[in-house]
Amino acid sequence: MRLKRATAAGGALALLVVMGACSENKGTDGGNDADRVQSGSIATDPKDSMGPAAEVQGAAKGGTFRVIRETKISHLDPQRVYSFAGLMNAPLYSRFLTTFKDDGSGKVTLVGDLAETPGTDVNKDCKVWEFKIKDGVKFEDGSPITSKEIAYGIARSFDPDLTGGPTYLQEWLADSPQYDTKWNFKTNKTSLPPGLTAPDAKTLKFEFAKPHCDLPFAASLPYTAPLKPEKDTGVNLDNQPFSSGPYKITKNTAGVELVMERNENWDPKTDPVRHAYPDKIVWNYGPDAEAGANRVISDNGDDQTALAWNGVPSALIARVTGDATLKQRSVQGQTPSLWRLTINTQRVTDLSVRQALNYAIDRDGFIKVYGGEASAKAVTTLMPPSTIGFEKYDAYPAGPSGNIEKAKELLAGKTPELVLGVGDDYPEYGTQLKGNLEKAGFKVTLKSIPADSKLDEVGKKNNPWDLYIDQWAADWPSGAAILPVLFDGRAIKAENNSNTSYVNSDEINKEFDRVLAMPAGEQGKEWAKLDKRVMTELAPAVPLFVEQGYYLHGSKVGGIYLSSIFGYPALTNAYVKQ
Repeated sequence: MRLKRATAAGGALALLVVMGACSENKGTDGGNDADRVQSGSIATDPKDSMGPAAEVQGAAKGGTFRVIRETKISHLDPQRVYSFAGLMNAPLYSRFLTTFKDDGSGKVTLVGDLAETPGTDVNKDCKVWEFKIKDGVKFEDGSPITSKEIAYGIARSFDPDLTGGPTYLQEWLADSPQYDTKWNFKTNKTSLPPGLTAPDAKTLKFEFAKPHCDLPFAASLPYTAPLKPEKDTGVNLDNQPFSSGPYKITKNTAGVELVMERNENWDPKTDPVRHAYPDKIVWNYGPDAEAGANRVISDNGDDQTALAWNGVPSALIARVTGDATLKQRSVQGQTPSLWRLTINTQRVTDLSVRQALNYAIDRDGFIKVYGGEASAKAVTTLMPPSTIGFEKYDAYPAGPSGNIEKAKELLAGKTPELVLGVGDDYPEYGTQLKGNLEKAGFKVTLKSIPADSKLDEVGKKNNPWDLYIDQWAADWPSGAAILPVLFDGRAIKAENNSNTSYVNSDEINKEFDRVLAMPAGEQGKEWAKLDKRVMTELAPAVPLFVEQGYYLHGSKVGGIYLSSIFGYPALTNAYVKQ
């Protein structure tokens, strides 16, 4: 996932998506889990995938929990959900094949959600996967959820009209990025895509042409939510999804309000992660970040039971951090969104120049321009600390402010002329980088890029820039959703590239294939090794920082924590203090 929180508003295809609309989070230093490092596993005991979820200490049933957000959630149709607001909201009314047990501490376990386990690798080659569906899982009308409805939900994600959602399963089943040309959903609604079968009501089977060991992770995204064919209203499902989770949507006034009430046919005994503590959950749209935060700060009436989704804006940081009562009502922590200065290796072909850039960088100076330590934590790795198996290293140890002399030594008298492309929404980032790099001997020319087209422009193979700022957050906390996506040169095409460094190393590509063919639970340490190898051998970017999240809620709200997967407030444990 890509694009900074302040400007994003929706979703796109595959991993090249925009993050849910949210103002910049200018939190305080430290936070709840500022230094958490991810650890994770895939559950092997079916008991881990059963419910009920462990009770939240102090939680009680009843009341209405509210979320204040500036704009409406881009999509509610589970097959189209891909913004972070959508990803945090969808589990309230939809269940998926797999899901993560997570309490915000950084320790996560992948478990079966609708499935009894996170899946079986039938032949131990990651090409054939089988899921057994739980007994007792139901839709909001009380009808049973079987493998047939889950398969139909996945099949409808092939419909080109249903844009916005992730495309891993579609591409893997079709063995092609052009999945909708390989199988036509509209003319095959009574059948399933090749490779997807439901042999009986309890069994769902995937058969791939190539190994996909990350399938259990990919199956945790909302596009595996079930749907009865007769309840499929096409693009209109965005207005009224058919619930399989603890809540059902009872009112949806676009851009104004979304109301969810408890689904009496949801059985907590089948659910390992969700609760249904509030009677209602209501999203109120309209107030901007500052207005939303001020409402929660004032803590009057309904706002006592509200969360300000758009975070704490910089204008309110001093007030919030100076008030002990407000600090108690804050949720802070590290997110998986990592910023880097991307180096276009097609244009900057000299490895020593790329290494010099890494030594020259003044991370502290850039972070100050971005918003300070409250907003960002410096990193020197390509993967964020939230990645399973993460290992900290610094391939170019230059200290927090850079090592200008070491950079000059590598340049050996050269004065590389570089073009830095900068979004026109934040020109100050370019100014800081230019001043920083020119101290080391680089000559930097700034070129403005329209913010609303920046992703498209840097994704063009023949773009005219040597450097540009990129951001990335993985769809699950594995290096598989980061390193191959960003640095496998075999995927480079004319446009719409995620590998915006345009790096292509046969040896590194072979390593990607080797690690991807390993069982997902064994990949973590290998991705950490590859992270360091890519930086040492290729230096395709300069890692900058990971974003910090900072949110406020009312005095009667409990159970809110930052998702270890996505870095946004998780809502499944939310409750109203009685």
